[in-house]
Amino acid sequence: MQQEGGCYCGKLRYKISERPIFKALCYCRACQHISGGGPQYFMLVPTSGFRWANGEPNTFKRQDKEDAVTRSFCSHCGTHVVTHRPGLDGVIVKIGTLDNPESFDEPKAAIFVEEKQPFHVIPETLPQFKTLPESS
Repeated sequence: MQQEGGCYCGKLRYKISERPIFKALCYCRACQHISGGGPQYFMLVPTSGFRWANGEPNTFKRQDKEDAVTRSFCSHCGTHVVTHRPGLDGVIVKIGTLDNPESFDEPKAAIFVEEKQPFHVIPETLPQFKTLPESS
């Protein structure tokens, strides 16, 4: 299973060679900041199945938060491409950066719904978790 993607300007590219472990929508406040207000659509892929194909990302990690995530983004256009969470053996890939985002097709959960806004819509059939599911 090969997938490719990259940032808006095309200077930062990646390749995925393994199937996603998990697909979901995240409604946490941090994702709302990053997305401009909505949830983040993402998939978790094994670290061994992800590699940068072109360019090197810039990274950002909040220094004031314990166990803060590291966000990787394009230094040219600013597109947030992936996130790394401490202790998680996987890469959180933002669906909008895939060349074929329609491959996302069926998210498995809505996470951090305790932080969602009144205008956010969660599909009725999607399992909801106040924070993270037990296995994440």
